[in-house]
Amino acid sequence: MIDLLFDPNAWAALVALSVLEIVLGIDNVIFISVMVSRLPAAQAKRARQIGLALAFVFRIILLFTLTWMMQLTAPFFTVFEMGISGRDIILIGGGLFLIAKATHEMHAEIEARDEPASDEDTAAGKAFLWVVTQLALVDLVFSLDSIITAIGMAQELEIMVAAVVIAMIVMYAASGPVSRFVADHPTTKMLALAFLVLIGVALVADGFDVHIPRGYIYFAMAFAAAVEVVNVIAGRNRKRRQTLRSRGRQ
Repeated sequence: MIDLLFDPNAWAALVALSVLEIVLGIDNVIFISVMVSRLPAAQAKRARQIGLALAFVFRIILLFTLTWMMQLTAPFFTVFEMGISGRDIILIGGGLFLIAKATHEMHAEIEARDEPASDEDTAAGKAFLWVVTQLALVDLVFSLDSIITAIGMAQELEIMVAAVVIAMIVMYAASGPVSRFVADHPTTKMLALAFLVLIGVALVADGFDVHIPRGYIYFAMAFAAAVEVVNVIAGRNRKRRQTLRSRGRQ
């Protein structure tokens, strides 16, 4: 352990793995932000904290079960001469869940249906539990993908744990601003849901051993997000100009 502190290769591996874990955590942050956007502010903060805590716990537990993790990559059965492992099943299931959930949320946003107002406390409690349950399921999928990547990049468990801790700190710091931005700008929620569909397709493809380079996906997400930020700023400036004109006429 002490030797790793003075090993430049260990520090290089830690930096590289931390950056990769942070990038992989973007998917998790987006999903959490979208899910908590329907909850009241107090519940949204609690749900976000629970979701991130579960993501951290799942990642640490999976790191300490390396033997079991490696067994997940062994094929369980074959379909059309393609070996399907436990990891593939989890990725396919998680990807399909993301696609279905994002599509359902898009439909709800387009239809803009109001929820029945009867027994609001019970409804709010059920909504909170349902959001936390979904966060737990998706956290497990993202954690599995993240840790298998970590196993492929580093050999020392200490480096993997340190990288996960660093990534989770960054995710926690970023989740609040991202959630507030999504809540304050409804159009960004639709963009985030489109990202989740894209991520779900990538997970399903990975499950069938068709790897879509993540660089392409993250570049598309970054470009679309940058365009949306410019659009939000332009809209804010238009409103400001209209307000100034209204005051000038008065």
